[in-house]
Amino acid sequence: MKKESKKQIEEIIGGITCPKKFSCHTSGFQNLCRARDIGIESFLECLERNPASCAFSFSFGLIHLCQCPLRVYIYKKLNK
Repeated sequence: MKKESKKQIEEIIGGITCPKKFSCHTSGFQNLCRARDIGIESFLECLERNPASCAFSFSFGLIHLCQCPLRVYIYKKLNK
């Protein structure tokens, strides 16, 4: 991973509280929730079975959006 990406991830982590203790990051990006890009800069579509159980998910019509800045960064910048 590039030094710039590591720095950005550290900044994101420092600015939020994660109820899952940043398991996406500490697992080396192996423990990621399922999501997909829908073309909105700061959001992903949450594809988890129970999206309402996530503190970063919210209902938007018939879908749930993920607003976790770390997950969005991982998906959009690191392609994971």
